[in-house]
Amino acid sequence: MSENKLIRERLAKHLEGGEAFLPVDKMLDEISFSEINKRPKNLPYSFYELFYHITFAQKDILDFCVSEKYSEHNWPEDYWSENKECKTEKDWENLKADYFETRKELKDFLLNFENGLTSPVKNGTNEQTLLREIILVIEHTAYHTGQMLIILRLLNLH
Repeated sequence: MSENKLIRERLAKHLEGGEAFLPVDKMLDEISFSEINKRPKNLPYSFYELFYHITFAQKDILDFCVSEKYSEHNWPEDYWSENKECKTEKDWENLKADYFETRKELKDFLLNFENGLTSPVKNGTNEQTLLREIILVIEHTAYHTGQMLIILRLLNLH
């Protein structure tokens, strides 16, 4: 196996999580819709708010990498839901579907050898390479899934 292929496959595995932290998939299995909006122990965010943020940021980074019509979002307001609560189960299911679809698209983009790991992405500068953007998604997701795990524990769900 070539080193390039090995690196891409390892990064793809880390996108899915589970190497050093509980994967998002498993966390989502542990929480019900009735629990996602709770802010335990005076935390400034809920499970829903964190998951929305992860999903939005992941989608933004994918768009940054591939979109012909990418436009920057305002930080931090655009990256967090205007609504502090997810109102319907359908909205929750749609958010989860968006997360997994975007992750799949990002993984497919990474595993496409036509996209150079050390080449700038479509809307990036020299340092904003595919490798950098993938690592950014992995780190960002890991950081916030740690917070989501704390919420699961405080809600006595994990």
